Amino acid sequence: MSLFDLKDRVAVVTGASSGLGVQIANALAEAGAHLVLAARRGDRLVELAEKLATRGVRAHPVPCDVSSEAQVDELVDATLAHYGQVDVLVNNAGITEVVPAETQTRESFQQVVDVNLLGVFLCTQRFGRRMLGAGRGSIVNVASMLGLVGVGQVPQAAYAASKGAVINMTREFAAQWARRGVRVNCLAPGWFETEMTGEMFGDERSLHWMRTRTPMGRAGQPGELSGALLLLASDASSFITGQTIVVDGGWTIV
Repeated sequence: MSLFDLKDRVAVVTGASSGLGVQIANALAEAGAHLVLAARRGDRLVELAEKLATRGVRAHPVPCDVSSEAQVDELVDATLAHYGQVDVLVNNAGITEVVPAETQTRESFQQVVDVNLLGVFLCTQRFGRRMLGAGRGSIVNVASMLGLVGVGQVPQAAYAASKGAVINMTREFAAQWARRGVRVNCLAPGWFETEMTGEMFGDERSLHWMRTRTPMGRAGQPGELSGALLLLASDASSFITGQTIVVDGGWTIV
């Protein structure tokens, strides 16, 4: 189990104010990591940091819009000022707009791409520079199974495009940095209940559609992303880079 130990390592989590971001932060904390929590909603970050503190977890909240180059630089500076190092980065921040492709505006498409793709690039590049200087580090990009397959019935062209791009950008970063001690991998979750999917989970027809098309017959439960996350974040995956682990109950295999 020591392979999965993150004791005294510093992990940055973007999109940490809700949903999968909170689950990711808790999983990293359980493995012993010190945390930097980043998202646009600073009040929620403070609330999460306070909850983690009651368990003896060091968690530093930093409001950040990952699509802003200046704010990402400030996030890096805040991390180094508070902890003096960075060992793990989880790029989880993401947004979507469910709208038919033929009616989606350029502004809407661009906004989704700016957060989901440009934000991952900026954070990976900026934190990656520090990791390259240290000669070690692990970056985990949270994409989606919809970066691998289309879905149609839930129309999200910008989201699907951005997540597909994140998957291949992960490969490119990994290839460039593999000999320099920094690993870059990807998680592609399936259906999990979050703020982003809340409307679907609140509708019985949508739930039936989701369950009948998933080989396991259900959505993901809280914590079911943690095993794959800790594998990629820790030394347990020391010979793994550029890979995408799909955690989707089998959605993409049929």
